[in-house]
Amino acid sequence: MNTKNIFFIGLVIAASGLISTPLALLAGLIYGLSFPHPYHVDSQKLSAFLLKASIVGLGFGMNLHEVVRAGRSGFLYTALSISFALLLGLGIGRLFKVQPIPSLLISTGTAICGGSAIAAVGPVLNAGEEEMAVSLGTVFVLNSVALFLFPLAGYALHLTQSQFGLWSALAIHDTSSVVGATAKYGSQALMIGTTIKLARALWIVPLAFAVAIFKKSKTRIKWPWFILFFLLAAVAATYLPLFGPLYPKLSTLGRTGLTVTLYLIGTGISRSTLKEVGARPLLQGILLWAIVALSSLALIRIGFIAI
Repeated sequence: MNTKNIFFIGLVIAASGLISTPLALLAGLIYGLSFPHPYHVDSQKLSAFLLKASIVGLGFGMNLHEVVRAGRSGFLYTALSISFALLLGLGIGRLFKVQPIPSLLISTGTAICGGSAIAAVGPVLNAGEEEMAVSLGTVFVLNSVALFLFPLAGYALHLTQSQFGLWSALAIHDTSSVVGATAKYGSQALMIGTTIKLARALWIVPLAFAVAIFKKSKTRIKWPWFILFFLLAAVAATYLPLFGPLYPKLSTLGRTGLTVTLYLIGTGISRSTLKEVGARPLLQGILLWAIVALSSLALIRIGFIAI
């Protein structure tokens, strides 16, 4: 059986609904580390589109009032944690002598929303292909670990769904893994985690503008329009009961799309990706992530951060 057939079999299984999001990611990782990817570029484009479409689909399963409440409550925590993570990340980058651009991109990806933030800020910094690859590779590797580790930690620590959703949004890099981890934990965790993570993603725009002004860059900044469509989906689910029977199906499609997305993301992590990352950027990413995850967990556990 050739590698193309194996890739498509994994894709069909991920789309079938027979496996969970962590298993889909694991299957993708096994494929990516075992075989050369026959559709690497196309897979990246498809996963980027599917992630946005899946998040919009999940919006049809949420109540707008709960979404707004969670977003409003998490705004201050988001602003403070982003500032903390950025400054700490840059400090750790200097400590490990990581090059300035990858250091800032890794810090940005950890602070806001993983690969999406790096993809937005990288062109503003005129980052080269190698710098982008190192930064994205670091974040994607840690992001994959988080999807497996966080639910286990949440169950072991007996976190409530509200606590786990908040912790995931503050400490997991990418929106895809936040949704995957919280969906496994429970519906309330999913709603809180997704909402706060999407509110966090909005900070891509002001940060990219600030970097552009500082660097005097004229690169066009992309707005995360899919967040608006997520909110519109929640509006429809809350105020348009006429189409009520359709909303659960769209929400289920969103979950299925997310499972496929994580499979595709997993297939994109290869042995060459791990080699490109190198020791120092990976150490920066691990230490920054560990401090952010542990400090936010401690503050949530003592009730300083709550929804």
